[in-house]
Amino acid sequence: MAYPWGDDRRYNSYSGYFRRLFGFRVQKLSVHAGFTCPNRDGTLSSGGCTFCDNAAFSPSYCTPDKSVRRQLEEGIEFHRRRYRSAERYLAYFQSFSNTYAPLERLKEVFSQAFELPEVAGIVVGTRPDCIDGPKLDYFARLAETRYVAIEYGIESCYDATLRSVNRGHDFACARRAVEMTSERGIRTGAHFILGLPGETPAMMEASVGAINSLALDTVKF
Repeated sequence: MAYPWGDDRRYNSYSGYFRRLFGFRVQKLSVHAGFTCPNRDGTLSSGGCTFCDNAAFSPSYCTPDKSVRRQLEEGIEFHRRRYRSAERYLAYFQSFSNTYAPLERLKEVFSQAFELPEVAGIVVGTRPDCIDGPKLDYFARLAETRYVAIEYGIESCYDATLRSVNRGHDFACARRAVEMTSERGIRTGAHFILGLPGETPAMMEASVGAINSLALDTVKF
């Protein structure tokens, strides 16, 4: 059977969503902008979350010693050889917490992404405790003319689980961040990890209701 999003998969895929939105293939390019995290710099902790390993998903061109623009240029060249059907790109600020800095620093970083005409927008990965009203107002202004999405690492709906993985925030914090982002009209995403230690299949199933209650446009499991 065909679902409302136009294919026979039971979920609305991210790639399909982008193709319908832009009318062509869009490729995400990882960028390491040199941000850190309050769970690593001693503000909350120095050990980070128990599951965190940024090296596991960072491509070779993606290193903070290069400017954002240079990383994007190298990423575009790499993906042009590998994915020749991609017509535009999204700068994916993936490593660590990409709103964990003063607003002026954020403006300096994200403006570099839009120097390249091939870049259609940005996807900003961050923590729900690293956002505030002025930063969201800035992203909302960007979103008036560009594709802008903020993806929050929420990981679990259960506070006991969040404590056990040394997350440093609770689920109520995540809910507030999602609400503040969505109400400004910014595309809002969340990441969850299924099967964290201590969570049973019944708990994972029960978390569906909590996840569905959030004003999310995208979800990554």
